[in-house]
Amino acid sequence: MRYVIVGNSIASVGCIESIRKVDQEGLICVIGDENHACYARPLISYLLQNKTTVDKMVYRDKAFYESNAVTLLLGKRVESIDKENKHLALDDGSTVDYDKLLIATGSYPFIPPMKNLDSVKKCFTFMTLDDAKNLEKALSKESRVLIIGAGLIGLKCAEGIRDRVKSITVVDLASRILPSILDEAGSALVEKKLTSEGITFILNDSVREFFNSDALLSSGAVVGFDILVLAVGVKPNVSLVKEAEGEVNRAILIDEKCQTSITDVYAAGDCCESIDYITKERKVLAILPNAYMQGEVAGRNMAGDETFFDKAMAMNAIGFFGLHVITAGIYEGQEKLFTTETGYKRLFIQDGTLVGYILIGDTINRAGIYTSLIRNKTDLATLDFDLISEEPLLMAFAKKERAHKLGDAQ
Repeated sequence: MRYVIVGNSIASVGCIESIRKVDQEGLICVIGDENHACYARPLISYLLQNKTTVDKMVYRDKAFYESNAVTLLLGKRVESIDKENKHLALDDGSTVDYDKLLIATGSYPFIPPMKNLDSVKKCFTFMTLDDAKNLEKALSKESRVLIIGAGLIGLKCAEGIRDRVKSITVVDLASRILPSILDEAGSALVEKKLTSEGITFILNDSVREFFNSDALLSSGAVVGFDILVLAVGVKPNVSLVKEAEGEVNRAILIDEKCQTSITDVYAAGDCCESIDYITKERKVLAILPNAYMQGEVAGRNMAGDETFFDKAMAMNAIGFFGLHVITAGIYEGQEKLFTTETGYKRLFIQDGTLVGYILIGDTINRAGIYTSLIRNKTDLATLDFDLISEEPLLMAFAKKERAHKLGDAQ
């Protein structure tokens, strides 16, 4: 059996590990367009802070691929899928045949149309290790940095370079920062922290035009800068499947086995849509744990086993200058709200089960208990949920539930 994985990613690691649990003899080939070992992309901001190194960012080293008899083709891009003859055309003119194929191509930065953007000499994105290295080369203590985008990528970039530049200004069309994962109060709390660290925000505004070293905003304000970072958002890499006439919406459509509409072609990670466990709606759930689990499920099914990816949900765990944020699920239904001087907790309940939460600051302890309640759709009537809401300790579970949890831990 010839297994081919396009994308040297976290999802590909899950796929390899699963294949080898079922099939120790099949041939595995991974094709990646970066010239790096598989690494944890969320750590690139910490690299700029000197809190980690490239070696420490490696998710699986060379020995992993050798021990699993994996052929690595790095620095190569797949141009097309021939689904009839089951082979891939690469950018160097070569072809690779497959019996089972996984597409784990992730996403790419969205670049909005902005007048005279092509005239900006020091313009960067912030998604890959190479992006971080290229940005680092341009930084100096006198740099004025303009970041377009107040989402996760833009703000992690701001944190990563804060101590290496003169100033950072973040511009976003939205009325608040991190609008995709936080409510208004949560956004305000994080913005206050980032502002205290010297980052300037201009919200409800956008760049109309670039000229020389200035950005003219729609409001008429002018922001001077030396370095521009575009962090407006990302788009799933769907082109390979789309051009092969596979079903694509915002991202590649997969079923619970992580299979696409093309025979023997699977997809995992940020490039695909899966079914949200809570809402049952198709969504792009672009987080590292989901990518790994999707790859894991795809690998088992590719190797002839049968398993399902049916508990996907939105989750985020991130920190800014020591202020930690964990979110999960959906923000609908009845609410329980708790605030402290340095923390914020908001829980969401529907039909007697926990469906989502926002935890900031000193409220993040034991977030895993809340996540477990969501994933297991635990009937909150069986628990002392008022106590769990305020202090989520294991002993707050009902006696029967405690015995079950303790038994699982043994």
